[in-house]
Amino acid sequence: MTGSLADVLSGVAPSDLIYVSAWVGGIAVAIIVISLLILKLMSGRSIGVMLSMVAFVTVATSLAGVGVITVRMIGAQPGKPVFELLFIAGLAGLAVAFITGRTITRASRTLLRAVREVGDSGIYTPPQVRLPAELAGLSAELTEAHDRLGKARAREQALEASRRELVAWVSHDLRTPLAGLRAMAEALEDRVVTDPREVSHYHSQIRRETDRLAAMIDDLFELSRIHAGTLRLSPRLVGLEDLVAEVVASAEPVARAKGIRLAGSVIRGMPVVIDTAEMGRAVRNLVTNAIRHTPFDGTIEVIGEIQAGMACVSVADECGGIPPVDLPRVFDVAFRGESARTPAPSGGAGLGLSIARGIVEAHSGQISVRNTGPGCQFFIKLPLARPAAPAVSRPVAAARAVNVGR
Repeated sequence: MTGSLADVLSGVAPSDLIYVSAWVGGIAVAIIVISLLILKLMSGRSIGVMLSMVAFVTVATSLAGVGVITVRMIGAQPGKPVFELLFIAGLAGLAVAFITGRTITRASRTLLRAVREVGDSGIYTPPQVRLPAELAGLSAELTEAHDRLGKARAREQALEASRRELVAWVSHDLRTPLAGLRAMAEALEDRVVTDPREVSHYHSQIRRETDRLAAMIDDLFELSRIHAGTLRLSPRLVGLEDLVAEVVASAEPVARAKGIRLAGSVIRGMPVVIDTAEMGRAVRNLVTNAIRHTPFDGTIEVIGEIQAGMACVSVADECGGIPPVDLPRVFDVAFRGESARTPAPSGGAGLGLSIARGIVEAHSGQISVRNTGPGCQFFIKLPLARPAAPAVSRPVAAARAVNVGR
């Protein structure tokens, strides 16, 4: 092949070679420029037209080059068969480009039709035809994006339903104590109540209802920050066992007043990086919830230990258990697990567990609940700051057995 090419070039005069090269190069540049302009004007047309234009550029450039060579070096008449062969090859190339373009166009229209049907049915159904690799990849991405949008839409609908339920619960919970406060204030103002002991009782009741409203508003504010993603954490390295001991100590008077035994134990060596105020609130909410739902003479056990390489705090009560159908909704906003809208006087707005979940998840932790024994058990799991030392179990100092009022 190389020898034949050398034989051919040895018989070509340098001037002819320069002439042919210049003309072929110039024609090729001109055709490329014209083709680019045409493709730019046709940028909104189908892929089939663009492929036909590519085939046309190739054939036209080849014909121009053969024409120049024929006229300059061989003569017009002997080059006629070459022109005929190139013309036939050009037609074949255009036909292949046209068929390929039609195939791609048909596949893209099928994909477009499937996308348009999403607006009617709300479901993206991938085309049941074989698509080119690029379009098949696009269809797969559309399927994945549609699944993500569906999940996001479901979460948004659930959140909206939760917000509506929250508004209904809170509006009722705010209205009830406000009505009581107004009635007591009017009674005191109109001197309907004049007995000093009864007046003192009214004052105490007003203070308790005011504290309850303040706590409810504080919970609403905390929950709004969690949902808005504006919860500001100040994490620092602490021992989780110390935080648990503080929470149990603060909850002891409430448990004693209800005649509930509050007991528990934690192990040493559970270093975690947390915001102590926020995480203390989360654990306190679990303990308060357990006290609220545990009957007189019941027992609440708070345990801190290491499970599967994570620091774990569990709160077990004797509430009688949660219906299995309600377990997935325990951490929903305003969920109380009861159909009645009027909570007990000591009840909250149903926000404590939702706030606990938001705080724990903000710390990259996990919160869960399960039925066990005579009640249910809540778990908070947090990543350890470093591998824990050998665990030594110790009782929580403030978590001694309490049984008052028997």
